[in-house]
Order: sequence, then C-alpha cells, then structure tokens
Amino acid sequence: MGIKGFVEGGIASIVAGCTTHPLDLLKVRMQLQGESNTAVSAPAVQQVRPALAFHAGTQKISIHAAAPVPKPHPPPPRVGLVAVGVKIVQQEGVAALFSGVSATVLRQTLYSTTRMGLYDMMKQKWTDPHSGKMPLERKIAAGMIAGGIGAAVGNPADVAMVRMQADGRLPTAQRRNYKSVVDAIVRMCKDEGVTSLWRGSSLTVNRAMLVTASQLASYDQFKETILERGWLKDGLGTHVTASFAAGFVAAVASNPVDVLKTRMMNMKVAPGESLPYSGALDCAVKTVASEGPMALYKGFVPTISRQGPFTIVLFVTLEQVRKMLKDY
Repeated sequence: MGIKGFVEGGIASIVAGCTTHPLDLLKVRMQLQGESNTAVSAPAVQQVRPALAFHAGTQKISIHAAAPVPKPHPPPPRVGLVAVGVKIVQQEGVAALFSGVSATVLRQTLYSTTRMGLYDMMKQKWTDPHSGKMPLERKIAAGMIAGGIGAAVGNPADVAMVRMQADGRLPTAQRRNYKSVVDAIVRMCKDEGVTSLWRGSSLTVNRAMLVTASQLASYDQFKETILERGWLKDGLGTHVTASFAAGFVAAVASNPVDVLKTRMMNMKVAPGESLPYSGALDCAVKTVASEGPMALYKGFVPTISRQGPFTIVLFVTLEQVRKMLKDY
C-alpha cells in the first residue's frame, strides 16, 4: 500500500504539473518584477575628490563643486498576468510558455511523488480505525512532515526550473540558456558547486510544508465536510469543489515564502562577487524595503490561477488513478 501511494501521487502530480506549467512560469516572471537583473543591493556611491583643493606654492584656495550623484531610476510599473503572458509570446514565442517543463517533470517526480506517498502512508497509520477519520491536527502534521522531506529531495529540480523559467527576462548576454534540466544541474555543479543545487532550500522546505499541510489536509477536510453534510455526493463535483478550496488556502499561505524562494534561487553570481542576498531574512528585508510589504504577494493572481487548476487536476486525477489501481 505504501508503494501504491507513491505511484498514484506521482502520476497525478506529473499530469497536474505539466498541465499548469505556463501559469507557473507567469507566476515566476511576476514575482521577479522590480528586482534588478544583477544585484539587489544599492550600488556603491562613487567616491569624489575633496571640494577644497590647495595648490602648491600659493595660498589661493579654489573651490570645486562635487559631481552630482545621479538619482536612481524609478522601478518600472508592475505588469499584470495577461500583459506578462502576451509579452512573453511576442518576444520569445509560444514555446517559451513551456520553458523548463523538463525540470517540472523531474521536480514532480522527486518532490510531489515523495510528499504524496509519505502523506498517504502517515494518513493510513494515523487514521482512527474505529471512526475511519483522521483529526485535522494530524492531517496538518502529516502534511508538514511529508512536504518538508519532499522539498529537500526535489530542491535541485526546483532551482533548475526557476532559472529556466526566468531566463527569458534577462538580457541576451546574461542568459544561461540551459538546454534541459540535466544540462542545468550539470552546469550549476560545475560553475557554482554542488551546494548551489540546494540554494534557497530552507525556503523551499518551509514553502513545501505550508503548501502540503494546507493543500492535502484542507482537501481531505473539505471533502469530509461536504460528504458529511450531504451537500454533494462522492464524485467529480465534490472533488473539484474541495480541491479548488484547498488550492486557495495553499496559495494564501505559501505566496510570501514562494516569492522569496524564487528570488533566492534565481540569484546570478559571478566568480568573486558577493551574493545579492545573504539569506532568506536578508532577501525578505531587502524586498520589503525596496518594494513594500505587498511585494511578498507579487504574482498572487497567477499563483491562485495556477494553484486552483493545479490542485483540481491533481486531486481529480488522483481520484481517477486510485479507481484504476484499486484492485492492485
């Protein structure tokens, strides 16, 4: 039964991930709006010569005006979901909407298969044998444990996916141009070291714990409530309703961490240069300081637009796969 849960969850996750990949790409692009392509920290102020210059051999003092410091350019206006999608298609082509889809497949294979399988195992162990129900607090705990372990396993694919999705927004000379998820992982190991594959892993783990706990636990809870109160019968209508509600809960809970995770993973560091962000807290402080608190909810529209369909496809597919494999 344990292996079966991994297989069912893996199939459903890959189908859902590939189906909603363009929405995930739009979410990443919107979360990176307002961030510099090179470094986030303010540029160093150029040192100027003293205003008072004393000429040798005379007592005459000449006063030179200091060079004016150029004012920083105001950040470009934020662009909406539809405008971002249209711009990508116009500048990069329709195929660009599926940039990094190979990384999505690998990410779902590693991350989602692990979290779905572990959650299913804990659900079977922690369900009350007499009532056949699992308390909400146990569902949340199971989701957090399963999500954290799954995120640690799938972080390399997550980093590769974010970079491949964000590549098109960079100037041509700065693009990484990864050919596939394998090429991305190999080049990251070669150019930045193996540890770069787990860049932003603390945020990935935290986000995954929030998403899995809110998504899987709330789906089970919503489904049980709908069936107990007789609002709908156990079928497609119940699965769609419960999964959409679970997707909304997951989007609200995870978006701030998701923004920070995206920015940490997308950091581009040349040899000898310091990291734009020293850690998750530094990233949060700089983001809020330069763009305001609501910057943590950048990309929320595509997040909910993606989480809703993703969660619906995930659980509807999962229920169908379970029916197909119920005799195995």
